Amino acid sequence: MDNLIINVGRQLGSGGCDIAKMLADDFGCKFYDRELLNLAAQESGFSEEIFEQNDEQKGFLKSLFHLHAPHISDTNFYNSRFSQESLFLFQSEAIRKAADEGRCVFVGRCADYVLRDRDDVVNIFITARLEERIKAVCEREGCDADSARHIISEKEKQRASYYNYYTGKRWGHAESYDLCVDTSLLGIERTRQLLRQYIEWRMDK
Repeated sequence: MDNLIINVGRQLGSGGCDIAKMLADDFGCKFYDRELLNLAAQESGFSEEIFEQNDEQKGFLKSLFHLHAPHISDTNFYNSRFSQESLFLFQSEAIRKAADEGRCVFVGRCADYVLRDRDDVVNIFITARLEERIKAVCEREGCDADSARHIISEKEKQRASYYNYYTGKRWGHAESYDLCVDTSLLGIERTRQLLRQYIEWRMDK
């Protein structure tokens, strides 16, 4: 591959974002996680805050009456097609433009679906056992196990609903990706090595 796009889906607390950053370093890729929200804001003219508050969610827009949209006037606001679908389209266009500019690693946000017609893409999903993910969220959020379990459940419902709605595929199911891996088995560093080898094989092919 002259170019390389790595799309990483992840369960909360699985270490997926950390591994995505490592793979970006390994292959000289630009890394896009929340950075993508800034690109989408630039693409659309809407404030980055709107994309942050509605990140990987579907349904009625949050903070609808606080958004700044230069190209939507007060008089035609209620007749505009501004919606979650609009945010998805702006974000998708930002993903495509970033991919056209060179090697990238995208975390979540349906990038695998948005870039489905390209042949330089590797789609990965990273999971871990629930007890490991609860422990990771407890450490990160400074909360107890019950709170961590609730955070994981709510966030993953949002991610699954968002992904399934926009892609027509199933979030976290093996048939939606090229490779799924459980970090509980090998740990973060060895999972990185495994994925790096897999991507190198794909690049050679």
